[in-house]
Amino acid sequence: MRTIRLAALTAAAAAAFTMSISTSSAAGMSHYGAKPIAPGAGSHAAPAAGADTLSLQTNGKTGVVSPTPKVYLVFWGSQWSKDPAKVAPDMQAMFKGLYGAKDTWGTILAQYCENAPKGSTTCPSTATFIKHPSASVLGGVWFDNGSAAPANATQAQIAAEAGKAAGHFGNKTQAPNLNAQYVVLSATGTHPDGFPNSGFCAWHDSTSSGYGKLAYTNLPYVPDLGAGACTTLTDGRMLSGIESTETHEYAETVTDFWPTDGWNNTANGEIGDECVNLDAYETLTTGKFDVQGLWSNKANACVTHG
Repeated sequence: MRTIRLAALTAAAAAAFTMSISTSSAAGMSHYGAKPIAPGAGSHAAPAAGADTLSLQTNGKTGVVSPTPKVYLVFWGSQWSKDPAKVAPDMQAMFKGLYGAKDTWGTILAQYCENAPKGSTTCPSTATFIKHPSASVLGGVWFDNGSAAPANATQAQIAAEAGKAAGHFGNKTQAPNLNAQYVVLSATGTHPDGFPNSGFCAWHDSTSSGYGKLAYTNLPYVPDLGAGACTTLTDGRMLSGIESTETHEYAETVTDFWPTDGWNNTANGEIGDECVNLDAYETLTTGKFDVQGLWSNKANACVTHG
């Protein structure tokens, strides 16, 4: 299943995006939670009960959600010697601050769980819930700059970089990788997996490695698209789009860790896919960041705080 929204794209971008999906499918590869470059303005109106409700796709005890998430940022390639929008310090600051009482956006995730019956739309008390972090979720930062990253990295190359990162950070067994997500950030001027002509801002997936199954994200250099791409905020701030994009992918990885075993809606996708037309700023101890709206079963709506 692919949780990709095409409705908000221009006709040309949608056609290109559809072509990219077909090509990936033909190659036997897939990705999930792809956020469209032009999500559209306005907020998501609350639908009739059940129309967008997320349900648990498996009754697995692990690999369904990420109960205690850790984010590992991988700045891939020597091209990171140039960072005109200051993405690297911004992403580090965002994840350093994404915890505790200041982070009311992240509390949305705490209603979801694993180790519950398949098809659940609420979690029983016996389930393993996602915990709202009491300390920074940033597990590590690596500038893998010994050589240049591919100018047009394939999905297989991005997945391989995630595996390399797991080794670098010492996560060499499956146990730590049940909560680790590897965010592979590409530098300005590079075009991972067809970005931006494929119509996505980023996507997440899982891959097999010598260290077990890994969750990872392909995060292109969104500011290359200019202010306003990948966000509904219109104040011209260059970093809003990549912050909105990465909060979308982070939340989807936490709630659908190894797609698509976790929380999903078969018609409308994952927790972030349903809410691409809603953004808000959240002020953390480390700064102000654009967070994308998430679907809340509890509220039966897209929300930006729990």
